[in-house]
Amino acid sequence: MSDTSRRTVLGGAALGAAAAATPALAQGVVADRPAAMTDPRSKYTTIPFPEQRQPWPALQSRMTPRPDCGETSYKGSGRLAGRKALLTGGDSGIGRAAAIAFAREGADVAINYYPTEEPDAREVVDLIRQTGRQAVAIPMDLRTEDNCKAIVERAVNRLGGLDILVNNAAYQQSKATIFEVSDEEFDRTFKTNIYAPFRLSKAAIPHMKPGSSIINTGSVNSFDPEEELLAYASTKGAIHIFTRALAKQLAKQGIRVNMVAPGPIWTPLQVAGGQLPGKMGEFGHDPDRPLARPGQPVELGPLFVALASDEFSYTTGATFGANGGKGMP
Repeated sequence: MSDTSRRTVLGGAALGAAAAATPALAQGVVADRPAAMTDPRSKYTTIPFPEQRQPWPALQSRMTPRPDCGETSYKGSGRLAGRKALLTGGDSGIGRAAAIAFAREGADVAINYYPTEEPDAREVVDLIRQTGRQAVAIPMDLRTEDNCKAIVERAVNRLGGLDILVNNAAYQQSKATIFEVSDEEFDRTFKTNIYAPFRLSKAAIPHMKPGSSIINTGSVNSFDPEEELLAYASTKGAIHIFTRALAKQLAKQGIRVNMVAPGPIWTPLQVAGGQLPGKMGEFGHDPDRPLARPGQPVELGPLFVALASDEFSYTTGATFGANGGKGMP
């Protein structure tokens, strides 16, 4: 048998085994009611966003237009039933989309957020509780070691354990040159974006059993940095290496560690200093981006669900991009 034929046979066998192991997938499409398909180029708005700015950390509820985090569209199927999840930055944007998706997949969810983001966080808590799952709100600045320990302790105590940790909270400011980045801003970016994931992971791991998952939010800037995001991109590069190294360590305990690397996603980061003045209309519309639009947080929710689920049991130390066709990976 040729190599090509062998791969074809093995591939078919693997697909058959997967279908047998997950009958919901095998039976999910009814012949006379096929699953809807949409053009990814026009699934979400292609209209440039209007120039707008809010004081950091900004509220999603005051953005124009509001980001779509799956509030009305995400449908679950029990893939995370009974799991206990902690997400940082869970009040808005990508963290909010992941929190909604986790709850609708059957998980109890704790969200950490900056205290001034309470209005957005209340919406997420309500959405989680509407699914019948437990919601825990943890308003706390995660830039200190003591607070990181307290965040994990509160989540574990209120949820009754911890199976999933999503390190998502981030600080991002665009500056045209290195001379505009203050030492204070550089320090704040690192404490939020890389010190916190290190400290939270360190506090969470002793509570996690084999089969648990840590998911870090990196960025396309982890690999292809934008020049105006010097500090932010530096931390996202660090998160990439942190993910790969920690995955090697925790494989011995049966805990997986992976990273999601978004491209330009419409979140409060962008209106709280993430874009240079006058550049909001260009966000996600660079001419060499194949899908020719920015992304919405809801488009990343399924990635977090998959990486947290047992279906991705052989995936660790990996990075999954969602960047509209531009950048790595």
